[in-house]
Amino acid sequence: MLSYAVLFLIIAIVAGVLGFGGVSGIAATIAQVCFVLFLILAIFSFMNKRKV
Repeated sequence: MLSYAVLFLIIAIVAGVLGFGGVSGIAATIAQVCFVLFLILAIFSFMNKRKV
């Protein structure tokens, strides 16, 4: 999930530099959603670890 966030962030930066504002905005939004999902899943995973 984190790799997708980084990928879409790079796409957003490249599209922004090249002047594609719409593509850049969409890619940045997708990157934010992927990063938030990564954080939620990581926190959930850490909280559900079983103690031995």
